[in-house]
Amino acid sequence: MIFAYLLVLIAVASRYLVVSHVALLNFTAVTGGLIYFGARRPWREMLAPLAILMLSDFILTTYAYHYAFHWQGYVTTWAWYVAAMVLGLLLLSAKVTVPRVAAGAVLGPTSFFVVSNYGVWAASGMYPHTLAGFWACYAAAIPFYRNDLAATTIVLTAAFGVPALVRRLNPAQPQTVLARK
Repeated sequence: MIFAYLLVLIAVASRYLVVSHVALLNFTAVTGGLIYFGARRPWREMLAPLAILMLSDFILTTYAYHYAFHWQGYVTTWAWYVAAMVLGLLLLSAKVTVPRVAAGAVLGPTSFFVVSNYGVWAASGMYPHTLAGFWACYAAAIPFYRNDLAATTIVLTAAFGVPALVRRLNPAQPQTVLARK
């Protein structure tokens, strides 16, 4: 299914569109694209989106944000990229239902919020390594989380919902669950 790869490319492009728009903090298609990819492509193909996003992290860090790139600071994020695809594989590859899509739309952004902000608090000097610093780190990330939750919901609803709606409205087409290819 070529659409899974196309959605990953759209996800990467969406990261570049929000760089200069503060109101769109983390309003990208990344989480939804990774979950969809995991649901529609075999696990052995997960290296391609991972590599594309790793390269994107390098380009954004060095050229858009003008920071030095330290790969050690991204290991947690890269592990999460794989985990998001595995979430799609486990949750949506066999059967797509509204509750499963909703679970993916909540679990994907929530897991990123928890993992990435713990990494920021624990590994950077941005927040003191105290309980107050821990909570301050998570509080500062709420706008990012809110936007990721909204964007992921939109992406997954469109990616899984539009084909289901087309099948439902076209009685000539058989009503089968799409199998992974």
